[in-house]
Amino acid sequence: MTSFISPATRRNWERLHTDSKTRLTRRANKHNSRKTFLPVEYSTGSHLSFFRQLTDHARTHAWDTEAVLYALALELLARQGLLDKPHVRRVLQQYAPVQLPDLSGWDIPSDEWDLLGFVYQSLQQEGRKNRMGSYYTPREIACQLTADLEFSHGQTFLDPCCGSGSFLLAAPAVSPRQLFGMDIDPIAVMIAKINLLLRYPEEEFDPQVYCVNYLMDPAMSQCPDTCSYIVTNPPWGAAPVPRPYPAGIVSGESFSCFFVKAYGQLAENGCIRFLFPESILHVRTHQDIRCFLQKHCRMERIIRYADAFSGVVTKCAAICCRKAPPADTVLLQDAAGTHSLPLSDLVQTRYQAFCFLTSQDAEILSLLRQQGCYDLSRSDWALGIVTGDNRHKLRQVPESGWEPIYTGREITRYTLKPAKNYLLYDRSQLQQAAPDSLYRAPEKLVYKFISDRPVFAYDASGSLFLNSANILLPQIPGMSIKTVLALLNSELFAFYYTCLFADVKILRGSLSELRFPRITPEQNRQLEAMTDAILQGELEQDMLLQDAIYALYPLSDAQIRHIQQRIKK
Repeated sequence: MTSFISPATRRNWERLHTDSKTRLTRRANKHNSRKTFLPVEYSTGSHLSFFRQLTDHARTHAWDTEAVLYALALELLARQGLLDKPHVRRVLQQYAPVQLPDLSGWDIPSDEWDLLGFVYQSLQQEGRKNRMGSYYTPREIACQLTADLEFSHGQTFLDPCCGSGSFLLAAPAVSPRQLFGMDIDPIAVMIAKINLLLRYPEEEFDPQVYCVNYLMDPAMSQCPDTCSYIVTNPPWGAAPVPRPYPAGIVSGESFSCFFVKAYGQLAENGCIRFLFPESILHVRTHQDIRCFLQKHCRMERIIRYADAFSGVVTKCAAICCRKAPPADTVLLQDAAGTHSLPLSDLVQTRYQAFCFLTSQDAEILSLLRQQGCYDLSRSDWALGIVTGDNRHKLRQVPESGWEPIYTGREITRYTLKPAKNYLLYDRSQLQQAAPDSLYRAPEKLVYKFISDRPVFAYDASGSLFLNSANILLPQIPGMSIKTVLALLNSELFAFYYTCLFADVKILRGSLSELRFPRITPEQNRQLEAMTDAILQGELEQDMLLQDAIYALYPLSDAQIRHIQQRIKK
């Protein structure tokens, strides 16, 4: 079994006498997962019982995956009277497994868009799909990204990571000769070819789908030098691409490399549409591809999707561009609707994050920045403790010499819930620990690491925290630690943060981009007094505190209502 841990983690486990083999089998490690599941979003949903029976039967009888798919393909082709067609026989002869399962007694559905692709995805183990980045695009998304493409003048279409052919099936091409596909998986290529034969039953053609690594292999003579349209869902989370990377890419991230290479093959004024993980919009690592998009492409539309793939927590986003000079605006689309945003308002952070803003959002952010004079960049920060083995080093019942240690779950706005865990604090037995001076500071702020907005609590007890919580000792001129706490927990700063950052991880770099206003000593005393009252249990003071924070800025009543409505969503 491949061990997907860093060398530093392995060294720490060895130092702490941790059994890495046991931990790798116990931890949730999708790269090694042998679980299989039905990707329900890829089906009509009408035949799930059939698919469960078929895949269970195939695993029970150890049927070869390619043989199962080939046998299904024969059944589907026979229904359309295509088996004796010379061009179909040429495709089938490329594969022809030695021993085929008997599917004569199975009632195979006739109304599935990509039955073969669904079965293939259902038979693959989660670990393999995760390592390969192999999750096929649902029909609804594939159709949305291709429906408006025009093919009446011989335009050509390429999917360089075609899988079983989602986008090739969805593209409204007049002729299959306008469609080209590539994939590194030979079984997926076989399925894509069969799917095209089924889609164009009246045409005699050889499907132009090739088993190649688009990034590593030179351009194939069978494919056009330039294509009118390139639409794909590239692999996510696959191994980094070997150097040299395409120009402008420093991360080695596979989907970024795919985009840059594909853009080079795009015809002038051609369309390119990629389905990315949503992290491309805001994560620092992907700054390189965001800069490339801004510099070289006309971004026309960015679409955010939620829960598009079974077994994948990551949300996704489609970025739709044209090979043309950048435009002044871009369309943003999600579940809330579609609106246009000036390109100058799309980028709001030093790492060039793409922010889904309305015009009202952008106007308020501009005002906050104008009022901002200070940030947290000169503050002291610390990560929570990493024990290296919570199972054995934490207790739920205190013992002599053990002390409470808090997690992110116990952090609420302003205060801490009672600790549920206890630790015998011995730095030599911990995988990671910050300096004692930060843990034992007479006053400190602690915040949830996983959250959709900043949630900070005040601690004056010198307590310990696990790595689901982080520590901040703020240094903002003219503000006490409790005043900083009030601002970070406020509705206004929740709006500020969520406009700029969509990640569920509250990162130091992100918090450091929030700008704090210059306030008077009297304002500081007022905010500190109200925060003190909340810490003492006078929760009714919170509403008054929110009003006092809004009053630091020249905000209209309409703008305040907009902030409150946005964060409630």
